[in-house]
Amino acid sequence: MKVAVIGAGYWGPNLIRNFLSQDEVENVIACDRDENRLAKMRKTFHGIETSTEYEDVIKRADVEIVAIATPVSLHYEIAKKSLSAGKHCWIEKPMTVSVVEAEELIELAERNNLKIFVDHTFIYTGAVRKMKEIITSGRLGELYYFDSVRVNLGLFQHDVNVIWDLAPHDLSIMDYLLESKPLAVSATGSCHVGNGLEDIAYLTVQFENNLIAHFHVNWLAPVKIRKTLIGGTKSMIVYDDTEASEKLKIYDKGIEVTTREGVYDTLVQYRTGDMLSPKLEQTEALNLAAQHFIDCVKNDKKPLTDGTSGLNVVRILEASEVSIKNQGKLITL
Repeated sequence: MKVAVIGAGYWGPNLIRNFLSQDEVENVIACDRDENRLAKMRKTFHGIETSTEYEDVIKRADVEIVAIATPVSLHYEIAKKSLSAGKHCWIEKPMTVSVVEAEELIELAERNNLKIFVDHTFIYTGAVRKMKEIITSGRLGELYYFDSVRVNLGLFQHDVNVIWDLAPHDLSIMDYLLESKPLAVSATGSCHVGNGLEDIAYLTVQFENNLIAHFHVNWLAPVKIRKTLIGGTKSMIVYDDTEASEKLKIYDKGIEVTTREGVYDTLVQYRTGDMLSPKLEQTEALNLAAQHFIDCVKNDKKPLTDGTSGLNVVRILEASEVSIKNQGKLITL
């Protein structure tokens, strides 16, 4: 098969490299309006084809997959044309700018018996897959919270705020790890550069049974932090993506609550045990994702991060935007 990668900017070259490494891929066609970028792609990836007109490329009979790595505002238009042309679609995160657009793409793909893959890359990392294994096994017990911090100095975006830029990573991880369905969203944030786009934001997602998720995203932090804490009744997880090794640590720590007669007789005891850092698979996540999607296309399987996965994230992002504009109002999903 041949794969068309539309958008050869920041992320496009990574897609080209990983699709070219797949045995099933004969060649990749890089599409971009900037001829200088295409010249760089031809120099970097010997033998690939290039084009400045993606609409011509998606009409080609030898192209089976279209990978969209453009600004999010263009995802819907390009994906709709690609699906209408009978192509399976790989769409970068976030999937679309609205729930309505995501739902329409999902419906179009189903009607044409095509696959949508949303590039929630972190789902294919060894750390997140190990966390899923741990949570599914019941090792954490009943979950209390999902707490995430993703901050650094920059990279400022000109078309989306910090939640739309950074939070999709952690929202997709949450969506993958937690079986519970989110009920409501509230968000607060502020802009400090005068363009109307929040550069610091705090997002809270509420679930049943007092499970709560919180996300801190920030373009104005002096250090880079990529940390997630997940707490349960039995154990707790710390996932630090900036660690070169030991990205994942499991703590046998928690609390034990004994309720007696009368509210003042409630007894809380702390439990402290061992810490374990499990060995993680080292395969590049993007390579694994490309391999998985090609397998889904060839063998008619449902992608792990399909259109519904992308929609779940967009639904929270859209609600967060409404909440921010209404001073943190709780928005029911």
